[in-house]
Amino acid sequence: MQQREEKQLEASVDSLISRVSHVKNALHSFIYKLENEYERLTWPSVLDNFALLSGQLNTINKLLRNEKTPSFRTQVIIPLLLSPDRDEDLAKLTEQRVPVFSHEIVPDYLRTKPDPEVEEQEKQLSAEAGRIGPEVAQKQIQTLNKLCSNLLEKLNNPRDDRDADTAGRQNKPSFNPADTNALVGAVAFGKGLSKCRPPGPVAPGHPGQGPMMSGGPTLQQVTIGGTSGQQAGMGGPVAPQQQGQPGKMPSSIKTNIKSASSSMHPYNR
Repeated sequence: MQQREEKQLEASVDSLISRVSHVKNALHSFIYKLENEYERLTWPSVLDNFALLSGQLNTINKLLRNEKTPSFRTQVIIPLLLSPDRDEDLAKLTEQRVPVFSHEIVPDYLRTKPDPEVEEQEKQLSAEAGRIGPEVAQKQIQTLNKLCSNLLEKLNNPRDDRDADTAGRQNKPSFNPADTNALVGAVAFGKGLSKCRPPGPVAPGHPGQGPMMSGGPTLQQVTIGGTSGQQAGMGGPVAPQQQGQPGKMPSSIKTNIKSASSSMHPYNR
């Protein structure tokens, strides 16, 4: 009977070691992809790796819950030999992870309970949970469920939220129609621009303007008393325009223009 239990335990341990080896290989492959193939790695491939790991862990749990599997909690592991020297056989079995089986390593690798700090935190959390009344606990549970439900809705409907945000941004005006109309009117029709012309060369052919020659004196149109059509040379005085004679050039301005034109003629130089 005892031999049968020992064989059954040995077979269960071998099966468990095999399953854990498969999990280890899957983890090693996934970590390699994350570190070296992250540029080509796609999200569906990541989900496939997670699904593989989840399936292997579920298989291990089923194996441990099987009726034919002996309870490993009743089995006690006792270190028979502790040495600070390197053990090649142990290093080979653990893939060079545990080269020495010493007093410093044994408490960590053969621990069956959490660390003392973790146990203390668990005790504090258990004490706080015991002090909370049923009504307060129920309210906290309802609040947590509401937050989880809202989060799940956002995760399940990301496209609808993105479409709503995009539509909201598109409906917001990004310009001022009044400023746009004023700019178009100013560029196309000169609406709202100043009526004063800047000083500079004036194209010939307009009434009341003398010929323009490079190197000679220039003429400039001047607005006097809010009326236009009066011109003056650079060297002569400007006379006020008589009422009832729009567009008529004073005699003094004509004399100045003739003198300026004769001085600019190439044969008079």
